[in-house]
Amino acid sequence: MDENIFDKDSFDAIKPVDLKETMETSYIDYAMSVIASRALPDVRDGLKPVQRRILYAMIELNNGPDKPHRKCARIVGDAMGKYHPHGDSSIYGALVNMAQEWSTRYPLVDGHGNFGSVDGDGAAAMRYTEARLSKISMEMLSDINKDTVDFMPNFDETEKEPVVLPSRFPNLLVNGTSGIAVGMATNIPPHNLTEVINGVVKIIDNQVDEGRETDLDEIMEIIKGPDFPTGATILGRRGIEEAYRTGHGKIRVRAVTDIEPMANGKNRIIVTELPYMVNKARLIEKIAELHKDKRIDGITELRDESSREGMRICIELRKDVNANVILNQLYKHTQMQDTFGVNMLALVNNEPVVMNLLQMLQYYLKHQEEVVTRRTKYDLNKAEERAHILKGLLIALDNIDEVIKIIRGSESAALAKERLIERFGLDDVQAQAIIDMRLRALTGLEREKLESEYAELQKKIAEYKAILADKNLLLGVIKKEILLIRDKYGDERRTSIGFDEFDISMEDLIPVENTVIAMSHLGYIKRMTIDNFKNQHRGGKGIKGMQTIEEDYIENLFMATTHHYLMFFTNLGKVYRMKAYEIPEASRTSRGTAIINLLQLLPDEKISAVISIKEFEEDKYLFMATKDGTVKKTPILEYANIRKTGLQAITLRDGNELIEVKVTDNNRDIFLVTKRGQCIRFNEKDVRTTGRTSIGVRGMKIDEGDEVVAMQMDIQGPNLLMVSEFGMGKRTSIDEFAPQFRGGKGVKCYKITEKTGNVIGCKAVEPGTEIMLITTEGIIIRIGVDDISQLGRVTSGVKLMNLDSSKDIRIASIARVHEEETDEDETEEESSESEE
Repeated sequence: MDENIFDKDSFDAIKPVDLKETMETSYIDYAMSVIASRALPDVRDGLKPVQRRILYAMIELNNGPDKPHRKCARIVGDAMGKYHPHGDSSIYGALVNMAQEWSTRYPLVDGHGNFGSVDGDGAAAMRYTEARLSKISMEMLSDINKDTVDFMPNFDETEKEPVVLPSRFPNLLVNGTSGIAVGMATNIPPHNLTEVINGVVKIIDNQVDEGRETDLDEIMEIIKGPDFPTGATILGRRGIEEAYRTGHGKIRVRAVTDIEPMANGKNRIIVTELPYMVNKARLIEKIAELHKDKRIDGITELRDESSREGMRICIELRKDVNANVILNQLYKHTQMQDTFGVNMLALVNNEPVVMNLLQMLQYYLKHQEEVVTRRTKYDLNKAEERAHILKGLLIALDNIDEVIKIIRGSESAALAKERLIERFGLDDVQAQAIIDMRLRALTGLEREKLESEYAELQKKIAEYKAILADKNLLLGVIKKEILLIRDKYGDERRTSIGFDEFDISMEDLIPVENTVIAMSHLGYIKRMTIDNFKNQHRGGKGIKGMQTIEEDYIENLFMATTHHYLMFFTNLGKVYRMKAYEIPEASRTSRGTAIINLLQLLPDEKISAVISIKEFEEDKYLFMATKDGTVKKTPILEYANIRKTGLQAITLRDGNELIEVKVTDNNRDIFLVTKRGQCIRFNEKDVRTTGRTSIGVRGMKIDEGDEVVAMQMDIQGPNLLMVSEFGMGKRTSIDEFAPQFRGGKGVKCYKITEKTGNVIGCKAVEPGTEIMLITTEGIIIRIGVDDISQLGRVTSGVKLMNLDSSKDIRIASIARVHEEETDEDETEEESSESEE
C-alpha cells in the first residue's frame, strides 16, 4: 500500500464543521426556497412560480385563444427548458389543474383532450393532450410587453422571465389557491369574479368620490362568500366572516340534495352538486361501504346517473325509513358535508403574510396602480417619440424644396443628415426619418394624415400626463378597465349560502318582510314575495299560481313574515316547527320544495294544518278542530320546545284528521262550519283546557257523511265568507249566528244545490279584505271581499270564479290576503289573521 496516501498535506482540504449549524442553515435555505419559489402564490397575481412560467411560456409560444391548440408536451418542454428546471410531471400537473373546470373557477388554460374527471381520473399523458390559453388568461398577461412588470434572468441567464404578471383581474381571490410550504400552508377559496371586481370598484369609488378608506364590512356586503366551481351550499356566514376578518376560518360546505317521492311510496335522495374537491367515485364507494357495514340502514339502490348535462347521484331508500334521517347520516359520515379550512396566506414582497379580505384587495389595487402607471409611462414615451419624429417630418414638408435640394446636393446620406440637422435645428432621429421618407409623403392626403396623427398624439400625451399627475384619474382608468372585464367574463354565483341552525348571526341578517307561503296537497312548499299577485274582480279566470303535478293542487296559502315560526300539524297528530325564512324562496309558477326535504316526517305522515306564530306567550292557547267535530284547547307554552323529530300535538281516533289550528286568548267565539252547510257558534270558555296529548272534547255534533271544513274566530272579522266547490260564494254577518253551547248541531249557513256543490272553506273577513281562491289545477284568483254580496244564512251566493265544468275543475281551498305591515308590537290576535 502507498504510504503517501495518508500524507499530512492531504488532510488540509478537509474542514471541520458543526453538523447542527450546517443542518440548520441548509434546512432554512430549503424552507425559504419552498416558501418563496414553489408553494405560495404572490398576492399580486395569485400565481405560484410554476403557473406563472406556464402562462408566460404559452404566450411566448403564441399559444393564445385565437390560435390552434398545441401539444401539452411542447408547452411543458418550453416551460421546463426555459424557465422551470424541475420535473415535467409537476409542470404538467399544474397545467392540467388550470384547465379543469371543477378545480379552477375561471380556467386559465383551454384544454383539448382528456384532462381527467371529477371522479378522480387522471389526465391523459401530455403527448396526447393539447392546450392553449383561455380568453380570461389573456387578461392576466395583458400589456406584459409594455414594461408593466419587472423581468429577471431565468435559471441559466439565457432568457428573461416576469417576476409577476400584470393580472388585470384579482386572480388570487377569483381562482383561489392551495399550497403546502415548510411550516406553513395556504388555502384560499375561489370567489365570484363579479363580486370581487365590485369590491375593488367600491375601494376605488370611496377613494375617488369621498376621499376615504374602505371598511372591511363594506366589502363583506359585496363579496358574500366563496363561490366554488362545483356549486354546493355553504352553511351559515359565521365561518365566512371569521375567515374574511382574520384570514383563518372554517367554512362548512354541504352537497345540494333533493328528496323525491317515487311511484311506489318510496323516496330517493338525488345529489346534484358536491362540495369543492370531493371525489365523486370515492364518495359513492364510501356510501356503499357504510350501507354494507350497516352503519346506514335503509338504502336499496345506489346509482351514478351523471352525464354531460350535470351531476346526479341517485340513492333509493326503503319504504319504511325516514329520508331526512338517512340524509343527515350521510352528511355526518361522508364528504357530502365537508369543511373548507381557509388560510389566506400569500407572498407580499416575497414574505409570507396572512391577510384579511380587505388587505388582499388593497395589495391587488396597489399592484394595478403600478401596472397602469408603468404602462402609461411606456405609452407616453412611445407617443412622445413618435410626435418628435412627426414634428421633424412636418418641418421637412414645410420646407420640402430646400430639403430636396440639400439631399440632392449631398454626396452621402450621412452628409445630407448633417446638413439637415444644421439647417433646421433637428436631431439625429428626425433627420434620419426625413432621409427615410418616401416620395408619397409629399401628397396632400399624406400631409393631412401626418397632421391629424400629430394632433391626436398631442391629445394622448396630455391625457397620459394628466393620468400620471393625478392618482384619482389613474384609479378611474383601473376602474373602467376592470369593469369591462367584469361585464365580459362575470357570471352568476354557483355556490348558494344556506342557513346553519347553529349560526345565530344568520337570523339577524334576514330582513323582516311579508311573504306568502304556499303548500300543495302532495306536500310541496315554497315562499314567495307578495307582489307576485295582482288584484282581480270577481268572475275572472285567475293567474297560474303553481306548477303542479298530476292530481296535485295548492292546499294551504297564507301570509306571514320571514321571522314568524311556522307550526306544521300532521294527520298523525304531531307538530313540527321552523322559521319562515328557512323555506326556500321560489317563483310563482314553480312547484317548490317537497316538505319532506325540510321536516323529518314519518312515512305516510302528511301536513294537515299550518299556522304562523310570532312568539310563544303565556295566557295564549292553541285551539284545534278535527273533521269529526272534536275540539281541543291547550296552553301554547306546552308547544314552545319542539324537537326536530316533532312533538305529539293531539291524540286522534282512527280516520279522524286535524283540519285547523288557531292561536287564542280564551275569550273568543269559535265558529265551526261543515261541508253540508251547517255552522255552530260557541265561546271557547265552554271548552275546558286539556294537556298536549289529549283527544279533546266534542265541539259539534255532525251527521253521517258530513265533516267540519273550517274553524274561524269572531275576532277575525264581522262577516263569514263561504265558498263552495263550484266557485259560488257569499258573505253572511256573524250576528246571524246566535251563540250556543258546544256539542250541538248548529244552524244552516249555506244553501247547497247541484250548481254550488259542497262548502269548501269559510273565512271570517272584514270590509277591504282580499281573498285568494285556488283551484284543483293550481289557478289562483285574488278578489276583494267588498265585491262579494252580503246575504242571509240560507242562501247560495254569487259566482266568484268561472270554472271549466268539462274538466271537472273545482275550488280546492281559499286563503285570506293580509298585507298590513307587521309591527314589532303587533298583538297575536292581529297576527293570527295571517294564519290559514
